[in-house]
Amino acid sequence: MAIDQPTVVDIIGVESTTGEVVLTISDHLDWNDSYQHQQMLQDKLNTYLAFIESGELCEKYPNAKGRRPRIDVVFRHKPDAEAYMFLSKAKSIVEKAGYGFRFELFSATPLEI
Repeated sequence: MAIDQPTVVDIIGVESTTGEVVLTISDHLDWNDSYQHQQMLQDKLNTYLAFIESGELCEKYPNAKGRRPRIDVVFRHKPDAEAYMFLSKAKSIVEKAGYGFRFELFSATPLEI
């Protein structure tokens, strides 16, 4: 599951430190076509917002009830300047709706056992 599957919620979990229910978008695409990438990300974000706002999140994941939703986007490739402008606008919209929003670059640092 990833950004190229716009109607699928990729990952859902509860963050132990904040208690927020975190819905994660996994974005593996490069930014060679920034406009197209932003469109795909917008479609995915709209799916996530609809999933939360329709009540489907709490219906499918009862542990989400009473928890603040947060959407996280994890990128494999560093976003370009236009993408950062898009993400800033998306963050504002998502937060105005009452949800959290974060994005980060994936770090492939291996775990030590």
